[in-house]
Amino acid sequence: MSFRDVRNFTEMMRALGYPRLISMENFHTPNFRLVSEVLLWLVKRYEPQTDIPPDVDTEQDRIFFIKAVAQFMATKAHIKLNTKKLYQADGYAVKELLKVTSVLYGAMNTKGVERADVNEEDSSKFKFDLGSKISDLKAARQLASEITSKGASLYDLLGKEVELREARTESIARPLEINEAEKMMKIAIDCVLEEVQKTKDMLNNVALDEANLEVKIEKRKLELERSQKRLQTLQSVRPAFMDEYEKIEEQLQKQYSSYLEKFRNLTYMEQLLDDHRRTEQEMFEEAANMLRLTQNRLKEEEQNLLKSENNDDSDVDIQEDEGSDSEVEDRQIMKQHAAMETLLPGRAGTRVVGTMQGGDTEEDEESGDSEIDLDEDEEEDDMEDDSMEISPSKSGHRARKPEPLEESDNDF
Repeated sequence: MSFRDVRNFTEMMRALGYPRLISMENFHTPNFRLVSEVLLWLVKRYEPQTDIPPDVDTEQDRIFFIKAVAQFMATKAHIKLNTKKLYQADGYAVKELLKVTSVLYGAMNTKGVERADVNEEDSSKFKFDLGSKISDLKAARQLASEITSKGASLYDLLGKEVELREARTESIARPLEINEAEKMMKIAIDCVLEEVQKTKDMLNNVALDEANLEVKIEKRKLELERSQKRLQTLQSVRPAFMDEYEKIEEQLQKQYSSYLEKFRNLTYMEQLLDDHRRTEQEMFEEAANMLRLTQNRLKEEEQNLLKSENNDDSDVDIQEDEGSDSEVEDRQIMKQHAAMETLLPGRAGTRVVGTMQGGDTEEDEESGDSEIDLDEDEEEDDMEDDSMEISPSKSGHRARKPEPLEESDNDF
């Protein structure tokens, strides 16, 4: 540290506009807080957009801060700073700070007025398209980084020049002894001869290895030829079971085709069966619905007839009143048979039906038949009044007694 360096540093910082006054006595003792503030201010003055953490409370934070500042100045301003001297924060750090301040002070003192007076037309002459020279820009960046690294290594070597100069002068001034020189030359010659012998041995080994490889290659070629010939013979010979295999394959093809045909027919028949069952079910449901409707309609008509008969037959005999219940039942059974015959014409037929009353004579039956005929004539007149249509085939059977659907007197 020299008095001149400290004075120049304080004057430059005052000229650059540092807000704090720096005296000559600040660097007699280590003052890392002041050094960190000055470094941060110089970095911000050089590039305001930079982001360096200002924390210097702990040792690790101080080390990280010094490394970040040194790396920034080396990459951006191409100024190499000694981190050890900066970390000391005493008079030796002033020399490192002076490197940065001198660059900024020299840039401030340059004549910027002449550049400002240059016209826009003159400045436009130097404009060029960067898009067409991206590769040149990348190469320039790479060269700049290499120059920086080379300059740093050269600076380190030049720093060691003081020590090496003394050693070099001592070795040059020392008198040369012939015996020692001969020994050193012999040692060097022996080392060279050993290396030569090693290289010759390696060459001989390479030749032996080459011969062995050639022999192996020849063996492999012979094995390959044998295997190819064997493959050709195997391909030319027809296997003994090949004929049987082809026959079985043909039979399998036929069986498969027949299987496909049968399967197709089976599926078709199953579909037809399902359709038939569905139609039968629909017909059965329709017949049941029709039967239910006819039964309801016949009940309503019977009720209407009973009401009309009660109003018209006020002077009916006692015998007719006694047999009215049986006659009503007979009429209901006859109407149900008529409805069944209309719905199921193929199943209708004449049946002999008896009553639940036993021990009747022939005269009683004849008298009963006559009464049934009279009642049926009256019913026919009433049905004609109500516009009921009855087929002639059914009217021929009206004289007979109605027959039940399923049961008869034989069950007793």
